[in-house]
Amino acid sequence: MNWFKKIVPPGLKKIFSKRSSTKDLWLKCNSCEAMLFHKDAKENLYVCNECDNHMRISAKERFNQLLDQGSIKYIEDPIVPIDPLKFRDERKYIDRLKDSKKKTKIADSVVIGYGSINKINVTMAVHDFQFMGGSLGMAAGESIIKAIKHSLDNHYPFILCASSGGARMQEGILSLMQMPRTTIMIQALREKRIPYIVLLTNPTTGGVTASYAMLGDIHIAEPNALIGFAGPRVIENTIKENLPDGFQKSEYLLDHGMIDMVSHRKDLKNNITSILDILMKSEIQKSANL
Repeated sequence: MNWFKKIVPPGLKKIFSKRSSTKDLWLKCNSCEAMLFHKDAKENLYVCNECDNHMRISAKERFNQLLDQGSIKYIEDPIVPIDPLKFRDERKYIDRLKDSKKKTKIADSVVIGYGSINKINVTMAVHDFQFMGGSLGMAAGESIIKAIKHSLDNHYPFILCASSGGARMQEGILSLMQMPRTTIMIQALREKRIPYIVLLTNPTTGGVTASYAMLGDIHIAEPNALIGFAGPRVIENTIKENLPDGFQKSEYLLDHGMIDMVSHRKDLKNNITSILDILMKSEIQKSANL
């Protein structure tokens, strides 16, 4: 029996290791709970083919979906102090950061880069909700500022894809400082007449909504995205009233003039291209008339 224990189990392990696990093959829709093949979900831009739910995607997947193939160049992440407050709740903040970095394979909650969208050069900053809820901290703030500087230096339109729970509580006032800092940089875009387009995805809340995410020239949202400052339950508990159906969802905000467009994910690239075409031609005409 010794030879059986020594030889067969490793052999079986080797055989099964070559097979894809169920987790690798299938993806569960978080809305209708339909089971989707990962391959099919990716081809459908991670939109459920049963209920049309727009599932969350990583920052790098967003780059791949919006920018032209082969044009993407990522900008190096800025270096910032790590956990200057030595914050701890149930766990050390620095341990939470390590876990998020290991899980997502990115440095922090915002990934920045540039490339072309249907041959129009753009700079992009994209929140990744998988990294601590896409929260805004020092590193994320510095990344957005660095991306805007790249946009200013190259006169590229700036696109921000928001998906965040708000300011990162573990960084306290250092996190809240990023709200005015990023707002000042967006004002610089306006002074240079550089288009700033914001894509609001599910969810976009808190300090991110209260600052740069609602300061765009054009605001586009994905269908059924939650967009607001405080969540619906917090508001209901505060005002002691029931909120209207669909309150804070993208369609509700469109009906009430808070955003400019709700776009299906498969139409996003072409819609952004059309908007940029109009804005860039308008700026060229204004410059010619000066």
